[in-house]
Amino acid sequence: MGGGTMRKLIKHSFTLAGHRTSVALEDAFWTALAEIAAREDRPVSALVAALDAGREADQPLASALRVYALLRWR
Repeated sequence: MGGGTMRKLIKHSFTLAGHRTSVALEDAFWTALAEIAAREDRPVSALVAALDAGREADQPLASALRVYALLRWR
């Protein structure tokens, strides 16, 4: 795994539980989440909101999104 593309973080902003927040993930994870959301016929923002609502309080949102994408693509 090389190159800067794997390490470059891309920020997306969402309103979650009434608060604006930004999440930085690698492009590959955003692509995976977009494809998952499309298969579920919902926007990425709705997928992120659902994962945010269901994660443990001590788990960072970015981590929850990465783990979800990884488990869905396994």
